[in-house]
Amino acid sequence: MTFAFRIAATDGAARSGELTTPHGVVRTPAFMPVGTQGAMKGVHWRDVKASGADIVLGNTYHLMLRPGAERIAGLGGLHKFANWPYPILTDSGGFQVMSLSELRKIDHNGVTFRSHLDGAMVALTPERAIEIQNLLGADIAMQLDECIRLPQERTELERAMRLSLTWAERCKRAFETDAEAGSVGRALFGIVQGGDDRELRAASARALVDIGFAGYAIGGLAVGEPQHVMLAMIEAVAPLLPAERPRYLMGVGTPDDLLAAVARGIDMFDCVLPTRNGRHGLVYTRFGTINLRNARHADDPRPLDAESHCPAARDYARAYLHHLVKANEILGAMLLSEVNLYYYQGLMAGVRAAVAAGALAEFSAATKEGWERGDLPIHRHI
Repeated sequence: MTFAFRIAATDGAARSGELTTPHGVVRTPAFMPVGTQGAMKGVHWRDVKASGADIVLGNTYHLMLRPGAERIAGLGGLHKFANWPYPILTDSGGFQVMSLSELRKIDHNGVTFRSHLDGAMVALTPERAIEIQNLLGADIAMQLDECIRLPQERTELERAMRLSLTWAERCKRAFETDAEAGSVGRALFGIVQGGDDRELRAASARALVDIGFAGYAIGGLAVGEPQHVMLAMIEAVAPLLPAERPRYLMGVGTPDDLLAAVARGIDMFDCVLPTRNGRHGLVYTRFGTINLRNARHADDPRPLDAESHCPAARDYARAYLHHLVKANEILGAMLLSEVNLYYYQGLMAGVRAAVAAGALAEFSAATKEGWERGDLPIHRHI
C-alpha cells in the first residue's frame, strides 16, 4: 500500500483527511500515543486501539539499545513484535540528543551516546537512524535532527538548524537507497528546526521543501517555551510547507495546544502527557483536568464522566479511583491512563467532525467552555 495523504475538508487553515500507510489508514488530525519502547506504559494495546488511536509512536533510540533493531527485525519487525498491526511512526532519536545531553557528543557526522543502560558508547548517524527505522518496519520514519532547549542564543539555534538540514539530506539519500522501504510504501518526514526564531524557521522549512519529503514535522517546540511562542512558530512555518503534504507538530501537547495547532493547519501530534499524567493521578475530561489525589474524591460515588465512551471513566467511582491512586496500585495508573487516551482520541474525533462541518471555532469554544466551567460538585448531577 503506497503512502498517501488526502485532505477531505478544510475550515480556515484547519484540515481533516486521511493518511494511507502500509498498515492502514490514519484519520487526521491525529493524535499518536507514545509507545517509546514498543509498549504503551500501563495500557494494553487492545485498549489503545479501542480508544480510537489509528497510529502510535515508537522511539529509535530506546529500541536500538534494547532489545535492538536487528533483533526486532529478525522477529518480524516492530508491528509483529509488539502485536500492533496498525500504523507506527518512529522518531529518530534526535530528541535524546537534547534530553540526554550529559551522555552524548555531537559532531557533523552524527551523535555518539553513552547508553543510559550500561554506559556503552553507541553511534547514531543519519544513515544508521534510517537503517534502524527500516529494520523496525516503521510506516513513517523521521530524519535525524538536533533538538535544543529554549531559550537559546541565535548562533546556537542556527548551528543546530544547519546541521539538521545536512542530516536531512543524508537521511533522504539513505532512505532512497533502501529498496525495501520504497517498495512497501513507507514514508520519510523532514523536521523543521530553528528554535523560536522566525527567520531560521522559515529558512529551514524552505530548504526541507527543496529537498523533498513525504511529510514535514515542526520539531524543537514544547521544550520550555510559552504557548504563544509555539503558536507563532507554527504560523511562521505552516504556510511555507506544501499544502498537499501532512504536517506534524512533534511532542505536543495539552488539549488546548491541540485545538490551537489544528486551527493553524497541523495534522499530526504526539505526546506522553496522557499516560504520564494518568500514572500520577491526573485525568483529562470534558470538565477539564481532575486530580484524583485530592481528598475531595474520597467519598464521591460518581464516575468521572457517565457519558464517556471510556469504560474506566464511566464504570468506576471516583472514590475507588482515588483509593487506587493513594494506595499506589498499578490498576489506578492503568485505568487513568486509559481515561486520558480515550479523552485525547475523542477530542480528535470531535475536531475532525467539526472541520468537516466547517464548525471548528464553535467546537473549540464549546470545549473550552466545558473546561472553564469545571468539574461539577458532588451534590449536582453530571
